[in-house]
Amino acid sequence: MTAQVEREFDVIVIGAGAVGENVAERVVQGGLTAVLVEAELVGGECSYWACMPSKALLRPGTALHGAQTVPGAEEAVTRVLDTAAVLKRRNYFTSNWQDDSQVKWVEDTGIELIRGHGWITGRRRVEVAGSDGNSYALAARRAVVVATGSRPSIPPIDGLSDVDFWTTREATSAQHIPARLGVLGGGVAGTELAQAYARLGSSVTLVARGSLLGAFPAPAAELVQAGLRADGVQLHLHTGTHSVKENDDGSLTLALDGGRSVAVDKLLVTTGRHPATEGIGLESVGLNAGEGEPPRLRTDASGLVREADGNEHEPWLYAVGDAAGKVMLTHQGKYEARATGDAIVARAEGTLSGEPAPWTRYAQTADDHAVPNVIFTDPELANVGRSLEQARRDGYQASSVELPIEVAGSALHSEHYKGWAQLVVDEERKALLGATFAGPDVAELLHAATIAVVGEVPLDRLWHAVPSYPTISEVWLRLLEKYGL
Repeated sequence: MTAQVEREFDVIVIGAGAVGENVAERVVQGGLTAVLVEAELVGGECSYWACMPSKALLRPGTALHGAQTVPGAEEAVTRVLDTAAVLKRRNYFTSNWQDDSQVKWVEDTGIELIRGHGWITGRRRVEVAGSDGNSYALAARRAVVVATGSRPSIPPIDGLSDVDFWTTREATSAQHIPARLGVLGGGVAGTELAQAYARLGSSVTLVARGSLLGAFPAPAAELVQAGLRADGVQLHLHTGTHSVKENDDGSLTLALDGGRSVAVDKLLVTTGRHPATEGIGLESVGLNAGEGEPPRLRTDASGLVREADGNEHEPWLYAVGDAAGKVMLTHQGKYEARATGDAIVARAEGTLSGEPAPWTRYAQTADDHAVPNVIFTDPELANVGRSLEQARRDGYQASSVELPIEVAGSALHSEHYKGWAQLVVDEERKALLGATFAGPDVAELLHAATIAVVGEVPLDRLWHAVPSYPTISEVWLRLLEKYGL
């Protein structure tokens, strides 16, 4: 018989992924009580099916290729990747899909955990169908936080729903490498996993309706495209997929534009994600979606949901991370969670009212100005802030400077190093609005650019930040020289 358990906390967080964990930790540090409600593994998508396993699959291939591009090391490398060892290391980084260590962290931090599916039933009220068979009626004295992450968006392709296909979850947790892998989508996930599987021995075909990594500057994306082709990935760009059908031997055939077809053993669909806001009771507090659409949550700078019943006068409902739909990146979601947690505590103490000012500890200002992003392909692509086109659309008098990465540090790094860099400049303030780097190991250049964008460092002051010689960071000097400093 199901028992009804009533509990009260200061803060209820629905979703115990990295973002939900950070909100709960922050409010507990501020002296409030918190409970996490989670139906799956504590630690969420990033820990088990996204950031960690995908990078664990990518890194061995990048390390091997890096050694193969340096004379002296190249001659010593005589083997290909050990697939079993790569998968074993990937399993280690996911803790073999066991969340014991994460649960212990929750307990040690002073956060309570209820396993089960939770949904909002009214203002500051949440019901949980517990995995233990109990039903929990929870009340929040201060806030309810939606941190439910996102789900894959599946395109309406004829026959797709009738076949067994992979999303990123299956691709990052697979224990065997298919002989032939098809990838639908040319975004970050599709591009990364296409290269990872190609280097692990799959014959990979990637099909995208648009260009590869079309949200990034073309010269940078073209370097990544060349890297995939060098690994044998067959690219069908600006190509539609009309249908998918299963063959008698279990393989799949994709019908493409122009009468072409591709046969694969597994199909990975990476055509975007959407906030996982279905089935969590948002309609009970006035948040309704269109027919067939998940509710979209509009939030202020502190993560407060703007249109929820009662939120304007008595702030109580927040959304953070992918669920808020602003920036679907783990590090940015955790940043949002820290700001939201601090804002909840400040409002409880009476030290914050209204929307917080930009760049304060309660505001998610970087979401609008300085989002860092890395595509962990080989070569890497890293960017922060606005592109030139975005800057001009946003009303800035913007210019850009770009050049190949050809410095002493890159020449020493590897033979035939190919890279590209760009700075986007606000001509009125003479400060950076954005930066992009593409090339082997450029991810480590990104945080300097992030600091410069967030700090609005004037270019004439940035000129005095002398890059160490001989490092790839010398490209900063060359960019500023080309700009005219």
